[in-house]
Amino acid sequence: MIKRYSFFMSLALIFLTLSVMLYFVHYLIFRDVHHIFIYMLGDLAFLPLEVLLVVLILERILARREKESKLQKLNMVVGAFFSEAGNHLLNSLLKEFDNRTEIALHLNITEKWTHKDFRKAEEFAYNLRIEVDCHSVNLEGLKAFLAGKRDFLLALLGNPNLLEHDRFTSLLWAITHLDEELEARPSVANLPEKDLAHLANDIRRFYDHLASEWLDYVEHLKTSYPYLFSLVLRTHPFQEHPSAILS
Repeated sequence: MIKRYSFFMSLALIFLTLSVMLYFVHYLIFRDVHHIFIYMLGDLAFLPLEVLLVVLILERILARREKESKLQKLNMVVGAFFSEAGNHLLNSLLKEFDNRTEIALHLNITEKWTHKDFRKAEEFAYNLRIEVDCHSVNLEGLKAFLAGKRDFLLALLGNPNLLEHDRFTSLLWAITHLDEELEARPSVANLPEKDLAHLANDIRRFYDHLASEWLDYVEHLKTSYPYLFSLVLRTHPFQEHPSAILS
């Protein structure tokens, strides 16, 4: 910090000395102090406007571009998550929910959806009340799937682009917690009722976040990547007969 401060002070002194030298050369050539002070005062009068342009306008433009760049990188990370794990969890767990018909009714996105439709669906998803009985959930399959994605999920948690996205980070932690719960049990067969209820609560904890983050990501695809959005329209699990094949 001290070295950096010293560098700027030295740089300021150099520019100040250069300015004085140039004014002195101007005086030596034209011998007109009155002219020098007229233009010096004019430059000083324009200085606040220059500060206004640089600080309030250019800085905001640069900050906006930086924010857009971070958002683009974040969407790439979120896209990788859904391709690798999120889509599978959305699909496989939905089939086990007692209120899956109601969920599908609100989250069945179509090509005609507007920003208002996405916001309405996201509000429903974020406050979603999952009705799930772990007797019907394939816990062995879920345990194996999450174990296979453990390194991937931990790598995502270490991604610096997620530092400002608390909701998505919370989603990853909730999924990682369920993985740890399942891994801590030598067997998930014939678990007591209290244990099954605990695991069901862990599933509820992240699925609403998962659905709302998915809606955000899909709306981003609709705006920026229509060809990827087209694939999502055909394959998402909230429709009656999902299929990638065009008919």
